Order: sequence, then structure tokens, then C-alpha cells
Amino acid sequence: MEFVNPEGLRLDGRRPMEVCCFQSQFPPFRLSGSAVFEMGNTKVIAAVYGPREVQNKSQLSNDQALVRCEYTMANFSTGDRKRKPKGDRRSTEISLVIRQTMEACILTNLMPRSQIDIYVQVLQADGGTRSACINAATLALADAGIPMRDLVTSCSAGYLNSTPLLDLNYLEDSAGGPDVTVGFLPKLDKVTLLQMDAKLPVDIVENVMQLAIEGCKAIATYIREVLLENTKQLEYRRGP
Repeated sequence: MEFVNPEGLRLDGRRPMEVCCFQSQFPPFRLSGSAVFEMGNTKVIAAVYGPREVQNKSQLSNDQALVRCEYTMANFSTGDRKRKPKGDRRSTEISLVIRQTMEACILTNLMPRSQIDIYVQVLQADGGTRSACINAATLALADAGIPMRDLVTSCSAGYLNSTPLLDLNYLEDSAGGPDVTVGFLPKLDKVTLLQMDAKLPVDIVENVMQLAIEGCKAIATYIREVLLENTKQLEYRRGP
């Protein structure tokens, strides 16, 4: 299958090194921090609760906050409408990945003896759900006022038909080629997540990884703009 045509365009009309278009919004319900994030046709909602009292006292820490994460996919998020069991192996793995990525940016030492719960749900899936969940969680954490070292963002890159591709969609992702998912702290210039689903030639790894990092930087710029605009709107509503 040809993923890049002779004109240099992918199946969805993007260039090989072009990310999907981003969209985000803060839902009207304000129980806590919440955000909707879209990357192309992938749509994710995230909600953050806390810091609050630790429910399981055996997990209480005197010097840092406990971070918990739950990842789910809505039954209508894909063409396969079979009921997805809660807590299956894939969901558990992705929940762990998101939690560890978020822990790298949250200043947990400022909130000892407390817990922060992060819930993410995929409403529509078209590849890159892991990255979209991390980006949605970052927005929700910022909306909840959780102190962070930096805005952690995530993007994937792959290698199909000898061509590096940024931000894979579902067809590209399901082609079985190698792809890399990166979590990145742009201001600190630090990688917090690196996952590879298949083997890549040694001389290609760095190029594909750097491509994913560039995608993370573009998303970070967008998220900063969204947060700034949301802050201005809140100030306007509050009035003088």
C-alpha cells in the first residue's frame, strides 16, 4: 500500500512531516480540571480531581502526592462496537504509561499526603490515542491548577516504505511498521516517555525520534496559546 503519493502527500492530505490539526476546549462542567483534545480524527476527554485525601491509606506518602490514572475507550470510539471490558490489559498498560508520564511533570513534593486522580476517555479513535490522552491530561492538569515543572506533550512518528511519517493516523498505525511515541518536556528539553512498537534500523532511530520531538514542540506551542486564551477569557468574565 502506498502511504505517500508521488506528489508527496499522505492518505489524509498531509505532508510526511506534518502533524494533524489540533483542537481543544474546556467543557462547561467545572467539577475540577477538564479538557477535550483532538488530534485529527482522534478525540479525547480528560478530567482531574485533587489534590484530595488519599483513599487507600496504605498508599499514603508523607513527602509526595499519589498520582492515579484511569484510561478507557468509549464503546462508540471505533467501528468495532463490541463492549470493551474495563481494566483489560491494554487499558491497564496505557493507564500506567500516562500516569508515569504525568508524574514526571507534576510537582508532587508540594502536595504530600494527598492524591491526584486523572481520568481519560477516548471518544473517537483514529490513531495516536496514547499521545492525545497525554496532551488532554496536560490541559486538564493546568485547568485544575496542579503545579507542574513543564507542560508535558506527546506525539508519535513512524517509518513506512522507507519514509519517516509524523503523527500516524489509524491506517498508517495499523500497517504494522515501526513507530515511536515520545513524551517531552519542551522547556526542560527532556524526554519523559519513549515507546517503540517494532524494531527500527539503528541509523533511522534518531531521525524518527527527533521528528516525534518536533511534533511535541508544536503541540506545546499550541497548548500554551490555548491556556493563555482561556486565562484571558476567565479574567474578562471576572471583570475589574
